[in-house]
Amino acid sequence: MLVAAPAAADEHARPARFQATAYCQTGTTASGTQTRPGVIAADPRVFPRGTVIRVDAPLRGYSGTYRVEDTGLAVKGRVIDIYVPDCKAAKRFGRRHVTVRVIERGPEVELAAKEVPVRSKER
Repeated sequence: MLVAAPAAADEHARPARFQATAYCQTGTTASGTQTRPGVIAADPRVFPRGTVIRVDAPLRGYSGTYRVEDTGLAVKGRVIDIYVPDCKAAKRFGRRHVTVRVIERGPEVELAAKEVPVRSKER
């Protein structure tokens, strides 16, 4: 019987540098939950929804543990968007470098759903 080897414990635990912005738009996230503190938007190719990360930010009040529950048109690659209920605070945050460490990786089902089979042209 073959058993898949577990990923190395520190495979996702290594800190990585990201750009971070903040948003204050309230409503329903891409995951179907309501925006609230502790929620971030991320590129699902980088962090699938449900991923839990630790963010170390240069501004007080933004470092902490967040769950990826949203996506965004401008959130591509190594960029995260932190939900902040106060729009003035979100603007003050601007765009900053942060350090991100994955605590728990979300399910990767989003990627499989987006893959489209390539058809060859028949002549």
